[in-house]
Amino acid sequence: MTKVRGIIFDKDGTLFDFAATWEAWAESFLLRICGNDTVRAAQAGAVIGFDLHTRRFARDSIVIAGTAQEVATALAPHFPELPMPDLLATLNEEAANAPQAETVPLVPLLTDLRARGIKLGVATNDAQVPARAHLNGAGVAGFFDFIAGFDSGHGGKPAPGQLLAFCADTGLEPEAVVMVGDSTHDLHAGRAAGMRTVAVLTGLADADTLSPLADVVLPDIGHLAAWLDAQD
Repeated sequence: MTKVRGIIFDKDGTLFDFAATWEAWAESFLLRICGNDTVRAAQAGAVIGFDLHTRRFARDSIVIAGTAQEVATALAPHFPELPMPDLLATLNEEAANAPQAETVPLVPLLTDLRARGIKLGVATNDAQVPARAHLNGAGVAGFFDFIAGFDSGHGGKPAPGQLLAFCADTGLEPEAVVMVGDSTHDLHAGRAAGMRTVAVLTGLADADTLSPLADVVLPDIGHLAAWLDAQD
């Protein structure tokens, strides 16, 4: 089996805890665009699979794996007074300010992976500006050789464009790269790119949903080092 020389991570639900980040974002964003009208905010939340009262996402919420553009497009008919560019800009601004909770301590994990000579990337369906803000806020942006959002020119997942761009950027062949993510979009993208796929359970999808598309399902990215050692 080809030695792993590159790892490309999803961001939300993989590097960062999905619920801790995006439940806070959804509440703040919805109340902002609704002028603190909680009734309207709850109705808008239902459109994107978010219950404002319980502060919980449905498992089929568009926010879980969709791009920021897809979320804005779903909401746009309910906010005719907001031009699409303004709606998307507000969404991205609130996303950049969303609190981040690391799924595991990232600096030691990424330090170990870099010490192994592994190239690292991030492929997210978030926009690039908030994605970089989150990584910078955690003090880990410098560990990554490649960071792409849905708006970076490579498309979004489940298409493999971001992943193939990582390979082109680093000179790695797909069979030497592992895609690590918490959603079926991540794993479909990895398979389409010709990569090995690792699923983690720090998002909203369960093992039964992810395992058919994954080479292995891990509790979180903290178990990657042991998995890599087993591959070698």
